[in-house]
Amino acid sequence: MVERIKFEFKSFGKPGGGSVVVFVNDALETGENAAGALGPEVLATIARAATAEAFKGKLKKVLVIAAPQGIEADRLVVVGTGPAADLAKLDWVQLGGIAQGHLSGTRASLLVALPGHDVTPEAAADLTLGMQLRAYTFDKYKTKKDADEKAAKPLKATLFVSDPAAARQVAKAREAVANGVLTARELVNEPPNVLYPEEFADRAATLEKVGVDVEILDEKQLKKLGFRALLGVAQGSHREARVVVMRWNGAGAKDQPVAFIGKGVTFDTGGISIKPGAGMEDMKGDMAGAACVVGLMQALAQRKARVNAVGLIGLVENMPDGRAQRPGDIVTSLSGQTIEIINTDAEGRLVLADVLWYAQDRFKPAFMIDLATLTGAILVALGQEHAGLFSNDDTLSERLAAAGRETGEKVWRMPLAPAYDKMIDSKFADMKNTGGRYGGSITAAQFLQRYVKDTPWAHLDIAGTGMNAPQTDINKSWGSGWGVRLLDRLVRDHYEG
Repeated sequence: MVERIKFEFKSFGKPGGGSVVVFVNDALETGENAAGALGPEVLATIARAATAEAFKGKLKKVLVIAAPQGIEADRLVVVGTGPAADLAKLDWVQLGGIAQGHLSGTRASLLVALPGHDVTPEAAADLTLGMQLRAYTFDKYKTKKDADEKAAKPLKATLFVSDPAAARQVAKAREAVANGVLTARELVNEPPNVLYPEEFADRAATLEKVGVDVEILDEKQLKKLGFRALLGVAQGSHREARVVVMRWNGAGAKDQPVAFIGKGVTFDTGGISIKPGAGMEDMKGDMAGAACVVGLMQALAQRKARVNAVGLIGLVENMPDGRAQRPGDIVTSLSGQTIEIINTDAEGRLVLADVLWYAQDRFKPAFMIDLATLTGAILVALGQEHAGLFSNDDTLSERLAAAGRETGEKVWRMPLAPAYDKMIDSKFADMKNTGGRYGGSITAAQFLQRYVKDTPWAHLDIAGTGMNAPQTDINKSWGSGWGVRLLDRLVRDHYEG
């Protein structure tokens, strides 16, 4: 958790105690300030150990020296940054995760310097973000822990930097982003008997503590408003549906808001079109889109983003009760458009249809972005390296792609076209909720587009990235918190006044 690391920033001086981290290029050179703090004896120790271990300072490679001579430290962690020519392109968030993975004990000192390269306060702050993300674990339900886990104490990390005051200030914003990511991870990791729609809504309401206005719409209100597509998904569960509206007002009262919408199916059996039993336990993560929206709203509020943002999440549980929606049913959505239910396991788009329509009608946003673990087909198309991006707006798409490259939360734009849209035409209603086997991610996005008017809109299919994604240098958790950093970066770069 974030609170397990306490950061402080100091001007360069001699580090000591616990783990000491130093960064070197592929010539085993470090920055002048770091070299001066370590002294010639320690630099000689690094050179000898590098020769013995064939360590050449390649990017992401690490050399650990236990009880090094010439310095008061339990271990010296030498992190490679690769060729000197590439130093300006370094991902300091990733480097922070790599460094964190090799720390032990309760104290750490990081000499944040490189030869011939000015390590900015932003880079130093990114280092802390990577450390916080890597340190996260989800073990709250384990009653038996080994001695190391029981004895674990908060880490105090001192970063030696050129401008401590500036780095400290930027790190506050990075801490807010880290908090948002970890909130999203925590929600995705929770078991479905603990995190059902009402409980999820209650947890979202805790954002009021950081200045977010939260409104919870219960089933009675949803019925009155006409959320019939969303309620159709929920009707097979004894858990009531919820829609949560979160507002952060960080700009002027007349400034147009930006909107983020999340699919929050807290457990998805598939309904009457029930899923196979193998792997169904993973369907507790079918609310990763909603988790991202909650984490993002927390991050924006905690860093006091200069933007008006609204986050909306539709929360349901999809179960095969005797009251459950059937294939062949026809429902009337909030928009007034009718939907023939072909497959009750194509439920997320029904939830999003009503929430998207509500968001654009009520808030008139500058843009809308929805996130959903929507289709298995997106994993077939893109694996788990990219989220699928569908959009009616080239500018918004290009900005999302740029934010993805900057944060490592990458997106790949997929097509939308009239020929695909025809695949969801129905003989009995305005549309059907699935277009069949081929182009499944695309027809799902075409379905959503029918609930978007002229508002710039993007749909992110995060089925491959939001849960059970491959572990990385900054995430060892089943729930990734994917999307918080991406969307925070988008807002920070393009939409804050």
